[in-house]
Amino acid sequence: MSRRGNCYDNAPMESFWGTLKNELVHHRRYETRAEAIREISEYIDIFYNRYRRHSRLGYLSPAVFTQQFYAKRLAA
Repeated sequence: MSRRGNCYDNAPMESFWGTLKNELVHHRRYETRAEAIREISEYIDIFYNRYRRHSRLGYLSPAVFTQQFYAKRLAA
């Protein structure tokens, strides 16, 4: 949710929801709510965070970016 007077607070989440819908939800028809929750959770936890490359992170996955970040901090 955006703070008052700052419309950019919500932009990262809006981008994420758009990506989720475009890559997963709009291509599927779920039989039950439980199936939708399971598939969306799996998409976020496994694919989006571990494998999907993000241009903002230098085309690294969030997991790899985080590993490199902490490795650099320990080395310094």
